[in-house]
Amino acid sequence: MSSYRLAAIPGDGVGTEVTAEAIKAVEAAGARFDFSVDFTAYDLGGERYLRTGEVLPDEVEAELTGFDAILLGAVGTPEVPPGVLERGLLLRLRFEFDQYVNIRPVKLYEGAPTPIAGLTPDRCDMVIFRENTEGPYVGAGGFARKGTQHEIANQESINTRFGVERIVRRAFDRARRSRRHVTLAHKTNVLNYAGDLWLRTFNEVAGDYPDVATEYVHVDAMCLYMVTQPERFDVVVTDNLFGDIVTDLGAAIQGGMGLAASGNVNPEKDYPSMFEPVHGSAPDIAGQGWANPVAAVLSAALCLDHLGEGEAAVAVERAAASVLPGLKTMGGPDMGATTAEIGDRIAAAIAT
Repeated sequence: MSSYRLAAIPGDGVGTEVTAEAIKAVEAAGARFDFSVDFTAYDLGGERYLRTGEVLPDEVEAELTGFDAILLGAVGTPEVPPGVLERGLLLRLRFEFDQYVNIRPVKLYEGAPTPIAGLTPDRCDMVIFRENTEGPYVGAGGFARKGTQHEIANQESINTRFGVERIVRRAFDRARRSRRHVTLAHKTNVLNYAGDLWLRTFNEVAGDYPDVATEYVHVDAMCLYMVTQPERFDVVVTDNLFGDIVTDLGAAIQGGMGLAASGNVNPEKDYPSMFEPVHGSAPDIAGQGWANPVAAVLSAALCLDHLGEGEAAVAVERAAASVLPGLKTMGGPDMGATTAEIGDRIAAAIAT
């Protein structure tokens, strides 16, 4: 029997509620597919910061390196200034643990609402590979004459051949598991330095994958095609900032943030990868059982796939999708079931 050590960072608000259901799903999968999971919870997020002034103590980061993966709920409270948790916790873990692949499936499931008239699940099944440790998120830049009428703010996008090539190769590897098609989304007509590096690298790597078809689209055109022709995309690879934007569009297409899963992955497993729903902590509804846990459970399925439990990952994804047709809404007081009740239904579906 395989065994895994997972860290759980429930975080703030509804993060604690949806993480509990994700853990429930993983444990149900372990019971069915004969593996065990030992969870250790960590108190990190906005509430801890307000109590102690700490975001991610060095000793906690050191402990996290010993886990196979991390399940994150959501972090954030209205009292914490913007950027404190993002850079001090989320981006710090992505950078320090070299989680250079951000995986965001955009998949429409039966029973999930979509704002695209006539869109059916068979036309919307893609995965976006977003570069996760370079680009504008590096934080290179600064101010000159800050606070004056002549203020200058500079924010640089850092792109390396090393960083671009490794995310592109991972996208091609993933395409071999699906429809064998990779699209590069960038803005080469304006970003003629970074875009040129991305396109040249993409074309060179494609030569090592003759069985995979390729396409290039400008990222603004991709936003159009995601709405009008989502079926043209299988695996999409793009940079950090563009990926952040287009994946939120993808979440809207697939039924909302309550259904959007993600993984921050170190493919080599030198460090633990981190899996999280992309919705926020929603403090206004916390504690009322109104949060949809499906995105957290789908994130747990990505985690299981990363750990090598592919059969269990498929079962968890199917179980999460199976509850959607029975919900009246995808979240809120009129959902038709509480967060915990939905989690129970998913766990029961996994077991059977």
